Amino acid sequence: MADGGWAMNAGTQVALSEPEFRQLQALFYERVGIQLPPVKKPLICGRLSKRLTALGLNSYQRYYQHLISAQGTAELEIAIDLITTHETYFFREPKHFDFLQQKILPACAGQADFRAWSAASSTGEEAYTLAMLLHEARPHLGWSVLGTDISRQVVQSAERGLYLMERGSKIPAHYLKRYCLKGKDQYKGYFLVERGLRERVEFRQGNLNLPAPELGLFELIMLRNVLIYFDQETKQRVLSNVVQRLKPGGWLMVGHSEALHDTGLPIEMVASSIYRKVAV
Repeated sequence: MADGGWAMNAGTQVALSEPEFRQLQALFYERVGIQLPPVKKPLICGRLSKRLTALGLNSYQRYYQHLISAQGTAELEIAIDLITTHETYFFREPKHFDFLQQKILPACAGQADFRAWSAASSTGEEAYTLAMLLHEARPHLGWSVLGTDISRQVVQSAERGLYLMERGSKIPAHYLKRYCLKGKDQYKGYFLVERGLRERVEFRQGNLNLPAPELGLFELIMLRNVLIYFDQETKQRVLSNVVQRLKPGGWLMVGHSEALHDTGLPIEMVASSIYRKVAV
């Protein structure tokens, strides 16, 4: 199988066959809406091979059966975490944050509260960036930030607020000085988001494929660099779920490569990758 994936398990090679790969494709699509094209087969094999070793399994068929069993819930979370991408950093795509500071926050200056949702928050950099800007712009007014991600592991990492120093390279100096604590001794080379800011940001595990009325409504939702992983049907479902959580007049930001066309949803583009919910 020259074009197949291979895993090392207890000293032997375990092939990922085409039927097994299709089973995993279907499972991850069903559970989180992620598409895994054939070109991803070696990557999936490489990332999941360690789990076969850890569980003492000698085939991907047995691993699949474990994932769909009642006892496989925790392992499914681990597998999802391994195959999803969590690339992010502070102040990523700065034009969005410029728009927030220059347009959105001044327009909402008279509101008693402002809620923002980082809907694919990964390890928390986007959510904490929002918190820095909101804390500075609304020192005497209410605000809150919610971050959600499909991966429980990255949600737990985000809650800690501990990052390698290089992850803060894009943070403006005055924000870095005000909101980030430089690590010492065993934490040398790291920084910690200061406690007061961490306490204003809530993180939860969440699946964008599912409606989430319990989250309430938001003035701003960031759904950036995640739609590219979904097919059109899933993208439409995710967008519908997210737009339902947006207040009329609220703002939606997507990744710069994720232009939205003919969604049928009550949103209109106001700038590149920036949309606003219109009254129905």
